[in-house]
Amino acid sequence: MPKLSLVVPAYKVQAYLAECLDSILEQDYPDFEVIAVDDCSPDASGAILDEYAARDARIRVIHLTENVGLGRARNAGMDQATGEYLLFLDSDDTLTEGSLRAIAERLEAADNPEILVYDYARSYWDGRVRPNMRAALLRPDGPESFPLSERPQLLDLLQIVWNKAYRRDFVLRMGLSFPPGYYEDAPWTFCSMISAEHIALLDRVCVMYRQRREGGNILKTVSRKHFDVFDQYGRIFDFLDAHPELDQWRGPLFRKMVDHYLTVLTKPGRLPQNARAEFFRRASADYRARLPKGFTRPGGNLGHKYAMLERGSYLTMASALGAVKLRQTVRRRARTTLNQSKRNAMGMYYQSQLKLPLDENLAVFSAYWSRSVSCNPAAIAAELARLAPNVRRVWAINADAVDKVPEGVEFVRVGSSAYWSAVARAKYLVNNVNFGDAVVKREGQIHLQTHHGTPLKSMGLDQRKYPASTNMNFSQLLRRCDRWDYSVSSNRFSTAIWERVYPCSYVSLETGYPRNDVLANATAEDVRAARTALGLADGTKAFLYMPTHREYQSGFVPSLDLERLAEELGPDVTLLVRGHYFYGGSTSHLAELRLSGRIVDVSDHGRVEELYLAADALITDYSSAMFDYAVLDRPIIIHAPDWQIYSTVRGTYFDLLQEPPGAVSTSQAELIALLESDAYRSPESTARRAAFRRRFCEFDDGRAAERVVRQVFLGESAEQLPPLVPLDERVPAPTPQGIAPSSSISAL
Repeated sequence: MPKLSLVVPAYKVQAYLAECLDSILEQDYPDFEVIAVDDCSPDASGAILDEYAARDARIRVIHLTENVGLGRARNAGMDQATGEYLLFLDSDDTLTEGSLRAIAERLEAADNPEILVYDYARSYWDGRVRPNMRAALLRPDGPESFPLSERPQLLDLLQIVWNKAYRRDFVLRMGLSFPPGYYEDAPWTFCSMISAEHIALLDRVCVMYRQRREGGNILKTVSRKHFDVFDQYGRIFDFLDAHPELDQWRGPLFRKMVDHYLTVLTKPGRLPQNARAEFFRRASADYRARLPKGFTRPGGNLGHKYAMLERGSYLTMASALGAVKLRQTVRRRARTTLNQSKRNAMGMYYQSQLKLPLDENLAVFSAYWSRSVSCNPAAIAAELARLAPNVRRVWAINADAVDKVPEGVEFVRVGSSAYWSAVARAKYLVNNVNFGDAVVKREGQIHLQTHHGTPLKSMGLDQRKYPASTNMNFSQLLRRCDRWDYSVSSNRFSTAIWERVYPCSYVSLETGYPRNDVLANATAEDVRAARTALGLADGTKAFLYMPTHREYQSGFVPSLDLERLAEELGPDVTLLVRGHYFYGGSTSHLAELRLSGRIVDVSDHGRVEELYLAADALITDYSSAMFDYAVLDRPIIIHAPDWQIYSTVRGTYFDLLQEPPGAVSTSQAELIALLESDAYRSPESTARRAAFRRRFCEFDDGRAAERVVRQVFLGESAEQLPPLVPLDERVPAPTPQGIAPSSSISAL
């Protein structure tokens, strides 16, 4: 029997669940078990739990067949627990380092009390950590353990279950369980605390209570479900009725009840406006029915609210609340005036366009900060033309990039009146980055964020940990991300990261990357055409070299001696070299190397997907190109001579050298040896690529763009979308060496 059983319910927490589980499994105290409960979560939470359980026998997973809510999911976990003590941890929160050992040692020192209360701190998306305002109540002042009557002020702690360890035999003896509902913590917390004869304290922060920016706390949402609070306090007073020996707690719990009712009633963002009077009447009825004899109301403004409840004076209460609302309205109008002034700075023309109706058949596209017509937005635009040709497709293009716009593509210059008119009136705005801060998200507009790669390097809020890699204003970043309605994802790995580092209220579309459809659907003829366009002769082996951007370098500085590499590989090998788009035209020095005929600068090639089809293998370092190229199931070589520097400066989500998509080199000599010996195509490299593809190419089956268009533009449900083709059933395009020569085709 383990000392501690941790019950961890999971529902729609895929972005945070791994961090939660890691915080448990990395503890330096081993005597515990984890009962993880998948509350029929519609996201990847259940799969994440299974993956962790497969790696660590201390985790047992329960998959519920229907969503039952937090309380009853905890009950399911308790039923399977075998530990001496029960601990509850919400799956978006984390344990602090060393907390389980501290809890176990405190339990031992206090002679195994029925309840141990420990401290927590709130952690915010912007890096702030706020301590528990009532942490002083946990100071070890007095005996090792005590009944609540000796420290009744502990009832003033937040009504939560996850800051306590409960002896399991005590829980069973008292028949404690979690009820359904919004406020399930209240009956458990109050009934357990007043029943325990031995309570101990641990003055140590053991839990980091995540304050999710996107409103993960359901208690702060406007809903009639807040009426659940009446049922929960009904259960508390039923418990008191069944335990007359606890009658001394009627007065304190009556006050907790009234305070809770007043909080729901007076706090903004809880009750719908048309439900307030009904809530007040029910609260007033409970007040009068449960008023203990001899109860003394508190003084001051709070006492006045108690009196209004007792008398049932809703109009008086509403007038008081109205005065507060008036003050809030004044402040809000002041902010609106300020924002209006800022918008006026955008230009009167844009303001006038914002007042016109939305054009339901207009979509504005942008890619890579309006530098090109490419990537996921281009693939979506093409599919939109096929499925909904009535929707006009307009691209936002920078003035210095208009010469790169393909013939026949409609575009507007960024900053022009046509641009401001388009972004003001378009029903749909599609981008693989973010539109500028000046773009206003109108009611009824739909913003589709496609992203432009699976993340190896840290992104979004995670970049705060690596200040040397960014000077980003994260508050402004998240205000831009607040405009998103949809976020496209190529795999569950990406979805979990996007939802955590961009904590906003959008819907994740696990469709695959639309830009990879051309790779998944490519034929031998597509491969041949791509090679012909690049002038690659039959029998020529082509390696595509695509290094990524490094924050500590100002320009494109290849980590390879390309001329020497070309000479070493011989005349039958061509190097296709593509610099990162951040470097613009700074790869012009490669012109000298092109004279050899075996190095081709493809930095300005319009469609990187054609380069992928033409190449026999990819050589890259930390570029997201590896995730896309893996769709083709062709060899990938990771050339990472500066991995330690890159991972330290930028931060990464996994160790690429330990989990690569193929062979790895850390020096030019190693790379040449790999390429000359064909070791880059060894069985070991192939096995690595297979594992990599299974992890990162799970949704890229060739119909991603169709899924996006049908769901976002045509309003189809997820159930109506094309089913995912399993990875094992997909047939990648033939390799360049696996297709017949052009001359053979001509002869036929």
